[in-house]
Amino acid sequence: MSLSAVAGPARVAGGLFAFMLDVVVALFRRPFQMREFILQSWFIIRVTIVPTALVAIPFGAVIALQVGGLIKQFGAQSFTGSAAVLAVIREAGPIATALLIAGAAGSAIAADFGSRKIREELDAMMVLGIDPIQRLVVPRVLACMMIALLLNSLVSLVGVAGGYVFNVILQDGTPGAYVSSFTALAQLPDIYQGMVKAVVFGFLAAIVASYKGMNAKGGPKGVGDAVNEAVVITFTLLFVVNFVISALYLQLVPPKGL
Repeated sequence: MSLSAVAGPARVAGGLFAFMLDVVVALFRRPFQMREFILQSWFIIRVTIVPTALVAIPFGAVIALQVGGLIKQFGAQSFTGSAAVLAVIREAGPIATALLIAGAAGSAIAADFGSRKIREELDAMMVLGIDPIQRLVVPRVLACMMIALLLNSLVSLVGVAGGYVFNVILQDGTPGAYVSSFTALAQLPDIYQGMVKAVVFGFLAAIVASYKGMNAKGGPKGVGDAVNEAVVITFTLLFVVNFVISALYLQLVPPKGL
């Protein structure tokens, strides 16, 4: 393996980490761009809420069918609801939210910043003494974090409801057993973990999209490449971070006993 093959990804990783630190520092600077934050929040909701609701239904259904079929083999059908809720809240909800935030909102952010970059708007802002990170990036990062949290709640609710319907209709489960088993294995920290995951995923998606867009080169083709790279990098990071958070959670929070 040549040195250049290693230096390229290392340079991107270093630049992305430095950019993330700049954004974290800019979060505490004033004035805060409230109007930009509201506009970006509304835009992200507009492009993600319908796909999120539609994706949440099959997520909950597949989990309920798979978990229900597996548990039925052990004669523990009464725990189907609890197992399905755990799977949706811990993993399916945050992952579905992250994929939609990265795919829809992240690609739009990368395309926006890439277009501004090749039109030299970002350079003009810096010449005028305006920090593009504080003015443009910070509102988008906070908007992605907030909307990711809200979408995660939506996915969890729709996923659990979809799992309930499919378990009761297709697997001959009883509604009372499905609902009453929620508290058998699930606990309040499970909800907190899902919320933390959603916020972290939204933060990462916005950071990667902003970084790739603001460093786009080569005209319109460079903008398209930046959008593609932003989505791929974000997906890779999300799955890695999801594994780390899940592993830490299982080590720090003991499972609920029966």
